[in-house]
Amino acid sequence: MGFYCGVLDFELLEDTYQPEQDKRWVVVRPKGGQGASMVLARASKPEQEPFVGNQTGGRVFLFLNTDDFARDHQRLKAAGVEFVREPQTHDYGTVAVFRDIYGNLWDLLQLTAGHPAAS
Repeated sequence: MGFYCGVLDFELLEDTYQPEQDKRWVVVRPKGGQGASMVLARASKPEQEPFVGNQTGGRVFLFLNTDDFARDHQRLKAAGVEFVREPQTHDYGTVAVFRDIYGNLWDLLQLTAGHPAAS
């Protein structure tokens, strides 16, 4: 939770201990976000452990949208976030790929104004 709330600056929506399953239910989302949120869960069985951080076989599957790419890219780099692909500009916007503490790959993305997914 520290990486997501401290480094990525997500907000903590819920952190509830579930004694019947001896686990925590931890839900976070980007500050100001009104859509998707994420449940942070530990592997609960040995067969789940090899997939932590590799749920998609090394592909990016999480997108962190920003309204100021340069600001957020610099802030994350200063916080020690590992970028595995440096910023690139495309027709759809500016993007760089970073790795979270578990190995999941994320796009830091600022969409071009007028892009259908831009708010």
